[in-house]
Amino acid sequence: MHFFRGFTRNAHPMAIMVGVVGALSAFYHDNTDITDPEQRMLAAYRIIAKMPTIGAYAYRYTIGRPFVYPRNEFSFAENLLYMTFSVPSEDYQADPIVVRALDKILILHADHEQNASTSTVRLAGSSGANPFACIAAGIASLWGPAHGGANEAVLKMLTEIGDVKRIPEYIQRAKDKNDPFRLMGFGHRVYKNYDPRAEIMRQTTHEVLEALGHKDDPLLKLAMELERIALQDEYFIEKKLYPNVDFYTGIVLRAMGFPTHMFTVLFAIGRTVGWVAHWKEMISDPETRIGRPRQLYVGQPKRPYVPLEERPTPGRRTWARFWGGKGLEV
Repeated sequence: MHFFRGFTRNAHPMAIMVGVVGALSAFYHDNTDITDPEQRMLAAYRIIAKMPTIGAYAYRYTIGRPFVYPRNEFSFAENLLYMTFSVPSEDYQADPIVVRALDKILILHADHEQNASTSTVRLAGSSGANPFACIAAGIASLWGPAHGGANEAVLKMLTEIGDVKRIPEYIQRAKDKNDPFRLMGFGHRVYKNYDPRAEIMRQTTHEVLEALGHKDDPLLKLAMELERIALQDEYFIEKKLYPNVDFYTGIVLRAMGFPTHMFTVLFAIGRTVGWVAHWKEMISDPETRIGRPRQLYVGQPKRPYVPLEERPTPGRRTWARFWGGKGLEV
């Protein structure tokens, strides 16, 4: 808890996450022998269990609220909500529908093949690095807007569109290769049809907004109409650009009360389970070797080498003038 005081109040929660999770490496010297299966499992338990607390504290620190200890009787998702939003003077009770929705979000983001952050964790782990340091490296990779910031980008896009009447205009802009506008939340590097996670989040979004009294949320109506129009457009059908899980996640998280700068933190909390699983699987394999990506040189072609003594040199007057002289011989 003292580590948080080292950050400014306006620090980004992901910056705090990287620092605090990495700092855990300094606390468990007696249980970080990665060759010992029991110690690997203990490290996995600790990392996964501590992430909701660290994430919630990162948020509360930035808004100046006191930290709230987790409660053993609460579930993983319920504890995360409790530590994030509860007030000491009130008896906080999270809505079961919201708890279930957050649980789904964490599960759907737990693991997804060999993405950038997972690759980062595996590459760091392949060197035999401390598991806490490996997860901190994964968090840093996830922080990039091209990776973990997709759901936040969807909200910004919907806000920019602003009105259902403007959707056709933005659809046309998305098709124009010369226009910098991109339709966020559509398409996926792996899924070339409708993202199955998106269908779950679509239903969950309606459940949460109904439970919280936000069923008339203008952003949701905008998102639904954008999805309907895009899925009927030949361009998107041909390119197989279907809504992905990020298309709805941001709307749900915003309805729950999470600010946009916390979206990637929640992503990291869910993805930690996948990172740890990848790390454990890799370290458990006796054939694992340190990762060493190869590079192909595409720079300058072969050039003639001129010996140093044969290269032209500036005159003595030039050097004298350079060093503050007046062009005199030295």
